Amino acid sequence: MKHRPETTERLAAFRSLLLRWNARINLISGETAAEIDQRHIADCAQLQPLLPEHGPIADLGSGAGLPGLVLAILQPEREIHLVESDKRKAAFLVEASAQLKLPMVRVHACRAENAQLPSLSAVTARALAPLTALLPHADKFLAPGGIALFPKGKTAEKELTEAAQDWHFTLERFPSATSPEATILRLSNIQRVQPQPRQAENHSHRQPKRRGR
Repeated sequence: MKHRPETTERLAAFRSLLLRWNARINLISGETAAEIDQRHIADCAQLQPLLPEHGPIADLGSGAGLPGLVLAILQPEREIHLVESDKRKAAFLVEASAQLKLPMVRVHACRAENAQLPSLSAVTARALAPLTALLPHADKFLAPGGIALFPKGKTAEKELTEAAQDWHFTLERFPSATSPEATILRLSNIQRVQPQPRQAENHSHRQPKRRGR
């Protein structure tokens, strides 16, 4: 994927900053740090064409800013909310957004359920939780017509099966350009399944027959 020169410079600066902070706090694993361009930056950048064109988005459990900061670099004019409960990782997100000159980024140092967010056009989460835990947040924060964008690995089918027990949604799948075992799920029209009303139980009982004396 080709980028504008200023975007390429920002991505390089983000890469350097992430690796420098990773020596102090565990933002990404040492194994994947050696392949940061493909395993992390390119993996996150491929989400950008799947987002709605306009409207604020939020990255839940943003951690190292993956994908939130990468998306902010690709669309610096877009309002992007990064939600991260780990205070050290949240501090990295604040520092990175300042150094990369991304004034539209907002960092929320709290759990997703406690975040104060506007109505969103999209919500993302990467390697955070299964769909059953993510969909309540998507349902809460998405504006009408909004979408949830979740990269998933080998557990995608199992997660979809489990989520379908309690949720209705429109599903689109996109193959990952960085891993043959991964897929990107785009969910829309997310609604919790309404429990079926229980039928009134029949409490009438037949009178036992009297035995003759």
